[in-house]
Amino acid sequence: MIRRADSKSKLPQWSPADKYYVRKKSFKVAKHSRIRGRPLVLIIIVFSISLLFSLYSFLPYREPNFKSRFKKFPSDSNIVYYDLADSRATASGWTASTEERVLICIPLRDASDHLPLLFSHLRNISYPHSLIDLSFLVSDSEDNTLAVLTQLLEDIQGDSIPDLHYNRADIFEKDFGQIVGQGFSDRHGFAAQGPRRKLMGRARNWLLSAALRPEHSWVYWRDADIEISPQSILEDLMLHDKDVVTPNIWRPLPEWLGGEQREQPYDLNAWQESDAGLDLAKSLPEDAVIVEGYAEYATWRPHLAYSRSTEGDIHEEVDLDGVGGVSILVKADVFRSGAHFPGFAFMNHAETEGFGKMARRMGYRVVGLPNYVIWHVFEASVDDISKQPKKGGAKRRMMTRKEKAAKEAEQEAQEVEFQIPQVPPQNEQHASAERDSPKTTSA
Repeated sequence: MIRRADSKSKLPQWSPADKYYVRKKSFKVAKHSRIRGRPLVLIIIVFSISLLFSLYSFLPYREPNFKSRFKKFPSDSNIVYYDLADSRATASGWTASTEERVLICIPLRDASDHLPLLFSHLRNISYPHSLIDLSFLVSDSEDNTLAVLTQLLEDIQGDSIPDLHYNRADIFEKDFGQIVGQGFSDRHGFAAQGPRRKLMGRARNWLLSAALRPEHSWVYWRDADIEISPQSILEDLMLHDKDVVTPNIWRPLPEWLGGEQREQPYDLNAWQESDAGLDLAKSLPEDAVIVEGYAEYATWRPHLAYSRSTEGDIHEEVDLDGVGGVSILVKADVFRSGAHFPGFAFMNHAETEGFGKMARRMGYRVVGLPNYVIWHVFEASVDDISKQPKKGGAKRRMMTRKEKAAKEAEQEAQEVEFQIPQVPPQNEQHASAERDSPKTTSA
């Protein structure tokens, strides 16, 4: 086939057979050209460029850091390029060679009383704050959680110490129609567990989908009501280099409740599957949600909380099927691959326990650290309060206060009536003379 140029075109006709056809054109340097007669200059320029390229090829390769991972387009361009392979998570994410970004996700509901404690921990986190993004979800709150949170964020982001400033802080607000109260017995009652866990799973997914960015390598889920936590918890959990890792969660007990044993396991949502648990799931409806720690569901699962040894290695790992939501460090790629917190019954589990099951089903490694313990605040349940010893009834205490008030009034009256006795006139001269006479001491 022969292609012909348009009749109005000045280009010559050609065909594939004329593969070596070259349109001839002579190039002559004008007489007024500045480089005429200066071939040496051109040679020097070409040689210099060649030398620079040669030297660059011998330079050692350097791993790109966070600031240069992602391609940058001109400031007036609306094109952003991300290579998600560069958002990998490693065991040394805080080092200068990697500088891995961490997203901290914190769901909040009626949490104004816990926020000062939370921010005291956030101030002390040793992972570089410039590599951390904070993200909060305020939902179904009836107190002033949003106002307190905003003020505390403004304080830490405007602190005179630059190292305390976080890279970014986002607040999201979304209600889910919670019908379960925030009292300990309301939240932990058996009947409320299924609906509550499903709503909490939805809340976590909303927060995650709104906050997760391409540059995040890790996602750390943390509750606001943690009392004691190591400053290096991010680095400590990161060192294990696992897809999902969680510490052991305990709570302190008052003397009247714990006696000599002043501590107790708190989180029973971190466990290994058992035959009894699998058999129970087969006997339940598809939409039923199994929860741990209740007599209604006897699963006989080994719990992370009860595998703690006070003399054991804090780096010891155990494989888990379910995880709790108090403190979880997750590689961001686990979520990018599709794992989430089910807001429905997934294998008869929801929220964090369903997430653990889902992650395992997708081939990810889920581990717990039985001897690495963080402490949850103590919240007294109705059952706990019933065990508190009573120091007399209300009537006895009221009578004691009345008697004490009457006694104090009687003492005040006695002080008013009391008179300092006066020295009689007959003794006054004797006393004066005695004061004026010199005193002698016998040898």
